[in-house]
Amino acid sequence: MSSDLQWLLIRKYNSFMVKKVPEGPVFSREAGNLPNLHSYKYSGLANSKTVAVADTGSNVQITYTKKSASPHAVNSAKATYSIRSRSGPRRSLGVAAKLTKRGYRADLRPVLLARVSALSASKKEPKSRPAKKPRGKKAKAATA
Repeated sequence: MSSDLQWLLIRKYNSFMVKKVPEGPVFSREAGNLPNLHSYKYSGLANSKTVAVADTGSNVQITYTKKSASPHAVNSAKATYSIRSRSGPRRSLGVAAKLTKRGYRADLRPVLLARVSALSASKKEPKSRPAKKPRGKKAKAATA
């Protein structure tokens, strides 16, 4: 079945659609949908080439469908990259960009980089800040 026909069948009703506001955007919770917007371009169900980014606790995992995979293949059709959280944001963005630089869904590159960047930023431990020093009247009261 072609991807256009699949999209025509699932675009109005599917179990992944999220309609919060009647006039607002329609979101989608499907696996290969990077920005979670309900559209043909980002659909993980209708497109044969998909890229999915998932948080696996300690790693960020990028899964994509291989170019030469049969549409009926299940496990061998997917390849994954795992990015360790301690490898840093520059390396994680380089690994994510490597996939799109080779010509695999180049239109998804900014969205993929934004998703990986957000996940790697959420893994980063916050820096401890020094205690605030009292100033003005509070400083005088503390010393006296």
